[in-house]
Amino acid sequence: MNKSNIGKIDVGNINHPGSIKSVDAATYEAMKRAWLNVLPKASPGLTADEIRQRLTNHLSQDLFPDGAGAGWWSKTVQLDLEAKGIVRRERTRPLRWRKA
Repeated sequence: MNKSNIGKIDVGNINHPGSIKSVDAATYEAMKRAWLNVLPKASPGLTADEIRQRLTNHLSQDLFPDGAGAGWWSKTVQLDLEAKGIVRRERTRPLRWRKA
């Protein structure tokens, strides 16, 4: 492993198949746990606003002081989890997500 990749994790993007980016593993894992803690298994799932509201209670102040960076990390994790088939986007308006 290249030294620059230590502490990194590769993430995908459902909107850009095959595109892989490396991000901080600890921050990614913290947001992933939060996402999986708040998402229901059953339809209709939660809207982006509902997810954002619920994530706050599951985020570490050390990694996300006063929610700093949570929006970017939430979207990054959402797109990666969708690409990996862990999270499913419902075909509703507004959009909703649930565990796959």
